Amino acid sequence: MSFTETPSQVQDIGRDRFYPSLTNPNWLVLRKRRELFKRWLGGLPQQNLSVLDVGGRIQPYRCLLGDRCNRYVAVDLRTTPLVNVIAKGQQLPFGDASFDLVFCTQVLEYVAEPQLVVNEIHRALKEGGFLLVSVPAVFPRDSDIEYWRFLPSALGHLLAGFSHVDLASEGNSLTGLIRTLSVCLVMFARPLLLGKILSFTVVPVLNILGALLEVLIPVSDDRFTANFSALARK
Repeated sequence: MSFTETPSQVQDIGRDRFYPSLTNPNWLVLRKRRELFKRWLGGLPQQNLSVLDVGGRIQPYRCLLGDRCNRYVAVDLRTTPLVNVIAKGQQLPFGDASFDLVFCTQVLEYVAEPQLVVNEIHRALKEGGFLLVSVPAVFPRDSDIEYWRFLPSALGHLLAGFSHVDLASEGNSLTGLIRTLSVCLVMFARPLLLGKILSFTVVPVLNILGALLEVLIPVSDDRFTANFSALARK
């Protein structure tokens, strides 16, 4: 993402992540994450929430809060019109027990010491507050500064300081395999035009196939799940 987007452009990117097109090779996991976050947020008891978004330059899940949000603060190292504070997740410039809810989606893989980010989030959360986090388990490296992929035990270890953790896979091994195939087809296609053609032809078919298989063959195997999400309570 460049540094010159207008607020409406950034919001459009967020909407595309919240309601991805079938041409998006990440459609299967983004769809599942939206369902998980909607269910989890719907079960939270609080109103007038004070919310922190770590890595919040796009904010695709902010809309799930509806009118329950009293304050929304976005922290990121990169500037967009939606970012309020430029800061590292390892050094959040907020006092203890400042927030009811924290989002941290697809961020920890870019941090050399993700436990420091989780510890800072824990510190900034009020007692009884919640963290919504998502992390990749299977994905090609897409940045020169990228450190980690996370399995369920690793995510559980990072969140061990919370009183309760509900960990869920964003799809099963079948959908993880199909999503990985879609991503690799588009990412590694040469020339680049071929990747665009595949995203409009083959990728929608693979996405529909993955969604059908989830219904027809409800496999709980998560050994090749592409992403995991968690709701953690302090």
